[in-house]
Amino acid sequence: MFTLKEIIKATEGKLIQGNLQDKPVGISTDSRRISPKEAFLALKGDNYDGHNFIPAALKAGAVCVIAEKVSGLHAPKNTALIRVKDTALALGDLARFRRQGFSNPVIAVSGSNGKTTTKDMIAWVLSENYRVLKNEGTQNNQVGLPQTLIKLKQEDDFAVVEIGTNHFGEVNYLAEIARANIGILTNIGPSHLEFLKDLKGVLKEKSDLLNNLVHPAIALLNSDDQYLRGLINRKNKCRHMFSYGTKMKSDFFATGIRLEEGRLKFKVNRKKDFVLSTLGMHNVYNALAAIAAGRILGLGLGDMARRLADFDFPKGRLKLIEVNGLRFIDDTYNSNPLSLKNALNALGAVECKGKKILIMGDMLELGRQKELLHRQVAGSITNICDVLVAVGNLAGITARSAKARGFKGRDIYCCASPRQARELLFHKLSAGSKDIILVKGSRSMKMEEVFKV
Repeated sequence: MFTLKEIIKATEGKLIQGNLQDKPVGISTDSRRISPKEAFLALKGDNYDGHNFIPAALKAGAVCVIAEKVSGLHAPKNTALIRVKDTALALGDLARFRRQGFSNPVIAVSGSNGKTTTKDMIAWVLSENYRVLKNEGTQNNQVGLPQTLIKLKQEDDFAVVEIGTNHFGEVNYLAEIARANIGILTNIGPSHLEFLKDLKGVLKEKSDLLNNLVHPAIALLNSDDQYLRGLINRKNKCRHMFSYGTKMKSDFFATGIRLEEGRLKFKVNRKKDFVLSTLGMHNVYNALAAIAAGRILGLGLGDMARRLADFDFPKGRLKLIEVNGLRFIDDTYNSNPLSLKNALNALGAVECKGKKILIMGDMLELGRQKELLHRQVAGSITNICDVLVAVGNLAGITARSAKARGFKGRDIYCCASPRQARELLFHKLSAGSKDIILVKGSRSMKMEEVFKV
């Protein structure tokens, strides 16, 4: 909640109409969900302009409008109109103002893969005894993260947020707003290369999280990642640096990693056994990050082991589901070369008396390396899968590369859409209950349509 004075102070806005009443108001950016006596912030996006919805917000009872254009608005006289230069930056300014007034710890997570799962795991282990604010889903961009932080309340014990990026400078902007006390980098992989160019560019962008940490400035890094390993001993603004991984020289390490009956088991620092309801071996790293953060914040290994055993992994991330009698591994949330490799390893580890089928959609935002990266993943596919269904032009490159590597042509199918793949799966491939089917692709490919029958 903000007073009008606070809104004007935070955004350097100008009051065009109304008076500086002290009664706090909430901030909404959605005219469809605005509550009476809230302030409406008119955001502009690529495909929408919130200024067009100001009348709807006023009709719903908004008591304040924050916009770039307020002249000519037919608003009740008691409605405050605040003009700002840029509503997107104003949202960030409000989030920064709210964060600066919050004295409890903020934990921020970034990296190429595993951000959402790690963030959710940290929030899950903390929320048993504490009040925790976190991003909902993957709201980790220049709109989502500020929208989360403006909800901060003094009664919150912790805030756990993830920070995403696909352009240079975004992590720096968001990390400067979040002012995290603990920063976690999960890994550096080939994602968003369209704008970040290469892995060095990804590392440079993600590292800005560490440069914006505030007291006590604690960093947690995956020491098994070759790029992050180089940061551990490098001088930076972090006062305290901790590592996690699968080697005993890490501060928090996992041993005895194994998959038994669809559950992941391992021991942390040779002291405590952990069990996760997932097929993905890579989730050991996500759990280790959460465990490390929990230990730093005073949680016991035993309490976290019990809590993580009940953790429900986010939708679309290596979820075992059944549709029309067929077993699927739903990993449709997103895809890049590293996450596809992790998913294929999970598929390879699953016991299966039938065929292992991959329905693969395009991996997007890979820039100039997109064709090379799609060819390279074919090697892992030929070693693990019995059938490949490629969806999209780029996945078709993978299919041709797999065939060139010896994958039998009769076991390769190419489709233009997930719906075609679904029809192929249910009506031509004769898949059965003994088979296991991995479905994966970039978000905009909408690979979840394979499950819609």
